[in-house]
Amino acid sequence: MVLQQLALFLLILMLGCYPFPAQAADYPPPLSYSNAQLKAKDFSGQILRGAEFSNANLELTNFSDADLRGAVFSASVMTQANLQGADLTNGMLDQVNLTGANLSDALLVEAILLRSIFDHTNISGADFTDAILDGAQVKELCAKATGINSKTDIATRDSLGCK
Repeated sequence: MVLQQLALFLLILMLGCYPFPAQAADYPPPLSYSNAQLKAKDFSGQILRGAEFSNANLELTNFSDADLRGAVFSASVMTQANLQGADLTNGMLDQVNLTGANLSDALLVEAILLRSIFDHTNISGADFTDAILDGAQVKELCAKATGINSKTDIATRDSLGCK
């Protein structure tokens, strides 16, 4: 009897009918766009949680109001990309070229932004709470930080720890 129950349990497990915790069903497997040429593509408003865009060309790409929580953009080119209102919470944007990008009203809470380039980047209303940045980046961003994030009511200057 015990062997039959064990065999039935293993069969159910193999068929994927066993009720696993909710988190497995809540998030689809991440999308991979690594090394992709996605210049000027439109991802606005899309749910792209955990998607991977490492080493991708994302110049002029539109991610406005996209859900990019946990997405990975390591070493990508995002010059003049539109990230207005995007949620990049827990994202990895290390070594990313964000020259001329629009990060206004974006959520970068707990994002990793080490060695990224922010030349001529619009950060008005962006929330950088607990983001990981180089000291030089914080100094550069504080020099142009303005606005309050519409979702969190946090001032950009406060989220960066500007003095």
